[in-house]
Amino acid sequence: MEKVKILVVDDEHLIRWTLDQHLRKEGYEVLTVDSGEKALEAVVDFSPSLVLLDNQLPGITGIEVLGKIKETASDIIVIMITAHGLLETAVKAMKLGAYDYISKPFNLDEITLTIRKALETIKLREEVRILKEQQKTTTRSYNIIGKSRSIQLVLDMITKISLSDASTVLIQGESGTGKELVARAVHMNSSRSEKPFMAINCAALPENLLESELLGHEKGAFTDAKALKKGLLEIADGGSVFLDEVGDMAYSMQAKLLRILEDRTFKRVGGIKDISVDVRVISATNQDLKDLMSEGKFRKDLYYRLQVVPIYLPPLRDRTEDILPLARHFIEMFNEDFHKNVREISEKAREFLVRYEWPGNIRELKNVIERAMILENEDILLLEHLPIELVAGSMPIAPPDNAPLNLPKEGMSLEKVEEELVKQALSVAAGNQSKAADLLGVQRDAFRRRMKKFGLL
Repeated sequence: MEKVKILVVDDEHLIRWTLDQHLRKEGYEVLTVDSGEKALEAVVDFSPSLVLLDNQLPGITGIEVLGKIKETASDIIVIMITAHGLLETAVKAMKLGAYDYISKPFNLDEITLTIRKALETIKLREEVRILKEQQKTTTRSYNIIGKSRSIQLVLDMITKISLSDASTVLIQGESGTGKELVARAVHMNSSRSEKPFMAINCAALPENLLESELLGHEKGAFTDAKALKKGLLEIADGGSVFLDEVGDMAYSMQAKLLRILEDRTFKRVGGIKDISVDVRVISATNQDLKDLMSEGKFRKDLYYRLQVVPIYLPPLRDRTEDILPLARHFIEMFNEDFHKNVREISEKAREFLVRYEWPGNIRELKNVIERAMILENEDILLLEHLPIELVAGSMPIAPPDNAPLNLPKEGMSLEKVEEELVKQALSVAAGNQSKAADLLGVQRDAFRRRMKKFGLL
């Protein structure tokens, strides 16, 4: 990680030299200037975290410099250095946003202690801000619900990756399977957990805004850039950045991301200085990146850089044993949110919940439970509380009148029965999928999902 940068602004050479030598010994990166005009240039070029600013300067005063710094880069800490007894100046500086002030003559221990307190305070404020931001989108728990073999394999992968030094992780799965939850679990179970987790949806922003959000921008980099802004990569230094829907990232932006992953450095938009960061980049997509590569929409070099450690999240229809545990988890959650007391799910409702294929995956299941608990007041979740389209989509397939099924003496599984009925319906309908679906009393999409399930597509 980069050293904390401190800018010293004083017109007295001896003071600048003394502070430069002392602060470097304390482990800081230091730049000294002798005027307010040079200080404002250094704020842009040097990007300090903290400024020690003397008020008595040639040209513009320290108070004027303070005002301009707070206009353009309000997150920079400014500690004023004032002449002894000038309390009015100190009060004015505090009103303009200075963190603290020190009167001349000062001792170096006083300077060191004030700087440490300032940096610790600002760090704590930033951590609180980030935590509040994360709480807006995160779930109550980073536990992933499920007992199926497939989800246990995912949990094993999360543990291994969390404990590793892997700098990139790629999570693949259909929409609604919980990719961000897995990304947060990787972060929270790692040594990076006390550092920020910053998430961004690559499909939600146009390329120029995505670049600005990720990299940050300098003041004046574009029309609305009225102040310096740190990007998510810089804020997340030491932690993790989650790039959701990375398959939708513009091709030109993919090249910039690749360079960041390779060099671990970047420039803010409109900037000229390289910024180094240590972040784990966790990407997610519901698309097949190999298909996008073949279509020329996704860079091969970026794909191979991202998928060093891949995690595949199975759709909910392939882990049916997890449906009821997830449903009960959401019931507990919404009992608390809505002050309800739903104790159980009726047998019939359980049957239809398990039978439904959940094209929207876990997100759809959560929405169904939430809707039912908002609208109903009983302490048992009943079949009639479920959406009619779910119940219709879960109806068992009925055999066509002209296609009887012969049960062999040794018997057969229900899944095999369903497969045979799908084949017979296609035969009777001469391959017309819509007509075959009508014969079995299901929607065409549901019928096609069954065809895919049995390898008939």
